[in-house]
Amino acid sequence: MFGLKHALEADHLLAVTTLISKTRFFRIASGLAVLWGLGHTIVLLLVGGLVLAFKLVIPPSFSAVFELIVGFVLTILAAQVLVKLVNTETHLHAHEHSGVVHSHFHSHAENGEHMHKHKPLLLGMLHGLAGSAGLTVLVLASVKSFPLGMLYVLVFGAGSIIGMIAVSSLVSLPFLFLRKEPSLGKILNTAVGISGLTLGLFIAYKAFTLL
Repeated sequence: MFGLKHALEADHLLAVTTLISKTRFFRIASGLAVLWGLGHTIVLLLVGGLVLAFKLVIPPSFSAVFELIVGFVLTILAAQVLVKLVNTETHLHAHEHSGVVHSHFHSHAENGEHMHKHKPLLLGMLHGLAGSAGLTVLVLASVKSFPLGMLYVLVFGAGSIIGMIAVSSLVSLPFLFLRKEPSLGKILNTAVGISGLTLGLFIAYKAFTLL
């Protein structure tokens, strides 16, 4: 349940949404969520394992540094969405089929079928580093043994992956339905871009004040 709740945090949702906005394929959106969850879980396992094995204490500044990076990355991703939106040219084409002439909008932007696997994976790892201090405190407060601690992180990671898959699947539906409605699609992408910029800058500012 903690893992599911963790996946619903605003910065996680917007980070994955900015990536989903670049694709129009349901299966790719789910794949992005899985890769984010794997990157997130891998880092938590590594950090949690070190903390439990060597009784390390992670200073708050450690997470703050990576929160700052997450804020900048989210800002960049959101800016890319807006830049792509500005550079996308949509044209009205007329075609004739069986003597019937009809028109439709056509964009020369990339169709989003290709997925850069390193982006969601690295983003998940960054989020894992940013939230590692809080999670390890929970683990250490809950269990003392190394195997149980690792099991805790694995179950937490599985919950975050499941939650992210569910949310990303829902988020991808508007982009899927609006791919033939350029004007509405632009409004949706603009909202995603502005929201990402706002949250990214806020996260970066908040983390900077903690350094």
